[in-house]
Amino acid sequence: MNDKYLQKAMEKIPDKRTLILLASKRAKQLAKGERPMVKHKELDHIDVALLEISEGQLTFDMPSKEEETDFLN
Repeated sequence: MNDKYLQKAMEKIPDKRTLILLASKRAKQLAKGERPMVKHKELDHIDVALLEISEGQLTFDMPSKEEETDFLN
């Protein structure tokens, strides 16, 4: 994991738990063949997800309690 991308992503989403969940879910999508929203040269899936977050391509809205339960499952 690239610390530079992590620090930039934490500026967009300061809550570590939320950032980890969002980045890991996006990394899984990328691993399954989803197209990245940013240009990169052979980065790890988690680094691509962090880069997408830091560039504002991937955002997160705070869900209601019911939506939060669905998101975590």
